[in-house]
Amino acid sequence: MTTLVFGHKSPDTDSTGSPILWAWYLNEVKGESAEPVLLGEPNTEAAFMLQRWDLPKPRIIGDVEADAPVIIVDTNNPAELPASVNGADIRAIIDHHKLVGGLETKGPIDITVRPLACTATIMLDLIGDDAARMPDAVKGAALTCILSDTLEFRSPTTTPHDRAVAEKLAADLGLDVSAYAAEMFSAKSDVSSFSDAELIRMDSKEYEVDGTKFRVSVLETTAPGVVLDRKDSLAASMIDVASEDGVDQVLLFVVDILNEEATLLVPNDLVKTVAEKSFDAQVDGDAVVLPGIMSRKKQIIPNLKV
Repeated sequence: MTTLVFGHKSPDTDSTGSPILWAWYLNEVKGESAEPVLLGEPNTEAAFMLQRWDLPKPRIIGDVEADAPVIIVDTNNPAELPASVNGADIRAIIDHHKLVGGLETKGPIDITVRPLACTATIMLDLIGDDAARMPDAVKGAALTCILSDTLEFRSPTTTPHDRAVAEKLAADLGLDVSAYAAEMFSAKSDVSSFSDAELIRMDSKEYEVDGTKFRVSVLETTAPGVVLDRKDSLAASMIDVASEDGVDQVLLFVVDILNEEATLLVPNDLVKTVAEKSFDAQVDGDAVVLPGIMSRKKQIIPNLKV
């Protein structure tokens, strides 16, 4: 049977590119049948990656069949995975997030979780010398993943190894890292065609703090004003999204990549309390700027308090 390789729901660049990278490795190096798939439409930056490197968009699936062989990448959180994932035959997990718990396997599996900024970095380490066989399109996807997850090395999650791997890939491809990253971030910042609800869900994860369920949404952009001009309608949509998704509150952080800060929308007293307790912020109005906040994984979620 063909092994399905997928990342989390609301697929970002890493959860789009890493399944492509690992499926290439399984097919071309290991001689195993594998298919990269997605759990939703890729975001604007991921779509740019597919177009830029002439990669076909992976098939989108809603669930997995019982006993279907699967490999999970860029997450280990059941809330971000298909509803029937524990009925599938999970063969491996490759991730760079903290362990959440809740996944069940049918036997011992390969698990690789490393404190690096990007799943693609881990994969290149696992592939080793065979990475020299990768076509440019796959190398381009891997580079895009790393530059996305590190925000071109600005994110506090960045390690020297992530940077070294990205720079090697860029050299192999004859690309200037800064120029290519600017192309990526420009694509990510073009959100004009998306509804408020789509923006809120585009790059989001569910997380519970002391019994309060949050959808923690992050919009990384080089043009934060374009998003913040919509803050009134976004705040109204946050109510509907929370209700539809079964969470108590949406937290929306607009990350300014170039100025290295985040703006948190503050539509009510609950979010005001979260901002003050979590980030020692002084809130006056319907938004608050949080200097230096760039990473949901390292700076936002670990600090959330209610």
